[in-house]
Amino acid sequence: MVFSNKLRFSVAVALALTACTGGAAPKSASSDAPAPGKGKGFDHDPFPSTYRAYPGVPTAIVHATVYDGEGGRIEDGTVLLADGRVTAVGGPDLAVPAGATVVDGTGKWVTPGVIDVHSHLGDYPSPAVKALSDGNEATAPVTAQVWAEHSVWPQDPGFSRALANGGVTTLQILPGSANLFGGRSVTLKNVYARTVQGMKFPGAPYGLKMACGENPKRVYGGKNREPSTRMGNVAVDRQTWMKAAEYKRKWDKYEEKGGEIPARDVAMDTLMGVLNGEILVHNHCYRADEMAIVLDMAKEFGYKVTAFHHAVEAYKIADLLKANGTCAAVWADWYGFKMESYDGIRENLAILHNAGACVMIHSDDQNGIQRLNQEVAKALAAGRRAGFAISDEQAWTWLAIAPARALGIADRTGSLKPGKMGDVVLWNGNPLSVYTRPEKVWVDGAMLYDANNPKLRPVSDFELGQPGEGDVK
Repeated sequence: MVFSNKLRFSVAVALALTACTGGAAPKSASSDAPAPGKGKGFDHDPFPSTYRAYPGVPTAIVHATVYDGEGGRIEDGTVLLADGRVTAVGGPDLAVPAGATVVDGTGKWVTPGVIDVHSHLGDYPSPAVKALSDGNEATAPVTAQVWAEHSVWPQDPGFSRALANGGVTTLQILPGSANLFGGRSVTLKNVYARTVQGMKFPGAPYGLKMACGENPKRVYGGKNREPSTRMGNVAVDRQTWMKAAEYKRKWDKYEEKGGEIPARDVAMDTLMGVLNGEILVHNHCYRADEMAIVLDMAKEFGYKVTAFHHAVEAYKIADLLKANGTCAAVWADWYGFKMESYDGIRENLAILHNAGACVMIHSDDQNGIQRLNQEVAKALAAGRRAGFAISDEQAWTWLAIAPARALGIADRTGSLKPGKMGDVVLWNGNPLSVYTRPEKVWVDGAMLYDANNPKLRPVSDFELGQPGEGDVK
């Protein structure tokens, strides 16, 4: 065989390289990359919170009935705030620090700020026009790559109305329920900010919005594509989790041993976060049988369902929810508006509470979020008519510590305990009365709403200069 000079040169170079490497093929620079460590392969927080609490002053709310948010009640109580935190809660003998601003709560109630675990404010803002409808990426049944925060419009007037009318200080914004995997949720402090990062609750874990039942099969069956049935829903879910598990194996190997960096996939990043326990699953689901299937699927792939939302048949599987440590976020009395909500009952919340399950109220509505205290009153009344002895202060956990736990922030908010964020509402009467509304609202110890002070009525940029600006909401 005759070799060209060019080929002889190439063979010589190859032999020389082999000799230099002891017979091994040369490695690329990326294959020599050291192991970065668990969870350090890429930035898990590329859109970090820039939230800064508004300035407050040391404050003492005195002579009020206090619900601490964890089921406790104090008559003629005192709540002290300083440096953005709750510093003390007690009875009339609790000393008021010198120089503190004293707020007389005689005949009034004090509670932790209301927390709504299921909201679409900012993603489906007011005015409700198509140009602002950004909550559902209804282009594929799996859109785990989208993040709700990237649609949030901070100027949505709904935020200020939720604060002023509903005492809402923290809320989770979720994508809609058209998809099996709708994308990431974000937890916000209900404060005015120019950017969504300025509202983001510092350190709150992300959520993953999932959905089962009628919505995904209707949306995609209507497009003549999978899924069009409930079995199709589960099949696509399982196929997607299998892909996520394989993606996780590649990244675990790289982060442990180094070598070639795996290709990034934004959707799989989110699902891997769930499998790693960093991201909490919030699953839209109505029927008891479907919730049971989802719990089995979670066991199959090694993740946890933090909460089922809407969950109108949760009362049928209260024991399963308790055993799995899965919460139910429910309405007081919504039912019957579609087939999967047909078996909803007003006693749902009370039955779950009585069974020892984690349960809470939620809104899923820009108007309902302004009256969650009344929704609790309705659910409580239905429970009492059914024979469940639940006190007012126990029912307030459905608006406070329970949703805080479901959002992974119960160590920082959700109750009036020393050291927690000063998220507080002073109600002008019994908060379970239809005639009662917030009188004052503090977020991180700063008074952001005062019904008696027109200068402390939040107005969004969108409302500036419009008729009704600065009204009582």
